[in-house]
Amino acid sequence: MNICWKRIRPALAALACVGLAGCNWVLLDSKGDVGLAQRDLILICIGLMLIVVIPAIVLTFVFAWRYRAGNTAARYMPDWAHSTKVEVVVWGVPLIIIAVLAAIVWKSTHDLDPYKPLDIPGEPLHVEVIATDWKWVFVYPDLGIATVNQLNFPAKRQLAFDITSNSTMNTFFIPQLGGQIYAMAGMRTQLHLVANEPGEFRGMSGNYSGHGFSNMKFTAAAMTDSQFDAWVAEVRSAPEQLSFDAFKQLAAPSRKAPVRHFASVEPLLFKKVIDQFIGVGENTAASSGHHAETQASQE
Repeated sequence: MNICWKRIRPALAALACVGLAGCNWVLLDSKGDVGLAQRDLILICIGLMLIVVIPAIVLTFVFAWRYRAGNTAARYMPDWAHSTKVEVVVWGVPLIIIAVLAAIVWKSTHDLDPYKPLDIPGEPLHVEVIATDWKWVFVYPDLGIATVNQLNFPAKRQLAFDITSNSTMNTFFIPQLGGQIYAMAGMRTQLHLVANEPGEFRGMSGNYSGHGFSNMKFTAAAMTDSQFDAWVAEVRSAPEQLSFDAFKQLAAPSRKAPVRHFASVEPLLFKKVIDQFIGVGENTAASSGHHAETQASQE
């Protein structure tokens, strides 16, 4: 059995390396100010934690070797119970690291608040994001256009997102640009991002929301200003208009939804999507209370 395992182990290691060769470390390949700051925060936190982890792993092997049964030169202390130096190191170093991590995370939490506008000159591009089953609807309120599963924007220009959901909870996530934000029915969340250079970035939902979740993806493309203007003109020439009734049909569950363009959008569509759920819980509670009172009177 041991001989068989020794033969298989190198093959398994090689197979694991081949599998990892195809991985794309998008979180560490950030293309925006927010993503870069979050990447640096991840690396700093990992580095601080490795101050404890690496010595612990190394010392595990050192102690096992030094105090092995065959090492008769090792000092044998069966009655050893306490060492102030060991206690100081074991408790002091982690406490210092925790304090440093707390300070770093507290500061970065405020600096990277997704609701906080970025310190970038110029007017931001406002985009309203609606998660449906199972596609993304992007409304450009200032431009009067909308798309499905396609998010285009100028590079180096701040993006101000308003995010909601038409049904189940999702998360709006463009890994190379910044962290994910929840999309929830009846609520509006916000996110500010920027792409430092032109390129295409993968967008997705990071929260399981049903059968079509795995295909709930979109392409986020950062363009030059001229390319973006040409794309806006292309969308405005599309034959479809997005009214609230058309949106309700569009929001019906579907899988692998293709990219679609809408030349015009009904005003305040995003607000109407949210307003569908305002007071739903109150109405349900009121109906339940009325039903209970009716049953009691009948009894």
